[in-house]
Amino acid sequence: MTERPQQYRFHQGDRVLPFSAEEYDDRIAGLRDVMELHGLDAVVLTSMHNIAYYSGFLYCSFGRPYGLVVTHDQSVTISAGIDAAQPWRRCHGDNITYTDWQRDNFWRAIVSVVGEGKQVGCEADHLTMLQAEKLNHFLKPKRGMDIAPATMEQRMRKSPAELDLIRAGAAVADVGGFAIREAVKEGLREIDIAMAGRDAMEMEIARRFPDAEYRDTWVWFQSGINTDGAHNPVTARKLKRGDILSLNTFPMISGYYTALERTMFVKEVDAASLKIWEANVAAHEYGMSLLKPGASCAEVTAKINEFFEERQLLQYRTFGYGHSFGVLSHYYGREAGLELREDIDTVLEPGMVISMEPMLTIPEGQPGAGGYREHDILFITEDGNEDITKYPYGPESNVVG
Repeated sequence: MTERPQQYRFHQGDRVLPFSAEEYDDRIAGLRDVMELHGLDAVVLTSMHNIAYYSGFLYCSFGRPYGLVVTHDQSVTISAGIDAAQPWRRCHGDNITYTDWQRDNFWRAIVSVVGEGKQVGCEADHLTMLQAEKLNHFLKPKRGMDIAPATMEQRMRKSPAELDLIRAGAAVADVGGFAIREAVKEGLREIDIAMAGRDAMEMEIARRFPDAEYRDTWVWFQSGINTDGAHNPVTARKLKRGDILSLNTFPMISGYYTALERTMFVKEVDAASLKIWEANVAAHEYGMSLLKPGASCAEVTAKINEFFEERQLLQYRTFGYGHSFGVLSHYYGREAGLELREDIDTVLEPGMVISMEPMLTIPEGQPGAGGYREHDILFITEDGNEDITKYPYGPESNVVG
């Protein structure tokens, strides 16, 4: 019987990446600076967001492990045979394919690059207990270190090329928003409206990025009681006159997430709801004015809290007022060090990207019941911020249908 390999290289086709080779080289150089600072021989990355950030390859796990190994002279993605040469075409650096013929060939491929007994960094917030045991068993590291916080710090500060892609993503989100506004009609289902927004965005992404892979773009379009949570999935609920709506468009471009979120009403808005809506819009505008270099996330949060407290609305807030953008999605990634929450002391710097998205949820049975949320994406600049979201917010533009 022919002996089948544990790993091999399968490189075919032209390489197509969302950023230049120089961009990835700069990111890896930053990671190697961290490695040198902490005396690491290698870093083994396993998360979708870090592998995509440092190599361009966004994997589809389907229960299989994937990796990126960075040493002082190599950068190698580790991918499963089921993907053939696609990971190589979509990554910067080398690529090794591991086979399924023998359990743990993934880790044997990693050992082939790292070696045993080295000083190794890994992502403690991503490795399961099982995979951490395998890392220790196969690599037998002399010393280990959690590299996740340092990689998050690096991802929080965007390059000019990243800012260009995020700006394009915000424009695509606006396209989805306008498509949804046109689609809203009494009697239609949430899913009907969501599909109109998603289709418009995917067409726009394909127009702007003809060489990209198209995946993961989605819409959460919520109505009535379904607006109470920010992440409530789409349903088949039919829209009724006077319904509160929550428009949420999420284009995904090469692993990069952007978003547009707006409160809307079908045909008309009652007085109690209008009062809550206008208060949330005012908080949104106030919050955006606070996003400047030198301000800390906790300070911004405290000021918006005071704003709501003065209006006796703070008890209806359910989560932080904004977060960072970059390589993230609703199922991978998060730059938790850059969120507008009471427990985050990060100071805003030029090159950071952050949302302002205050939300108030008024329980059923109370006047103005429903979830109110506005969401803009802002670039922190040298002297303030730039709002890259262009779809309008507030009652003048969003009583629709």
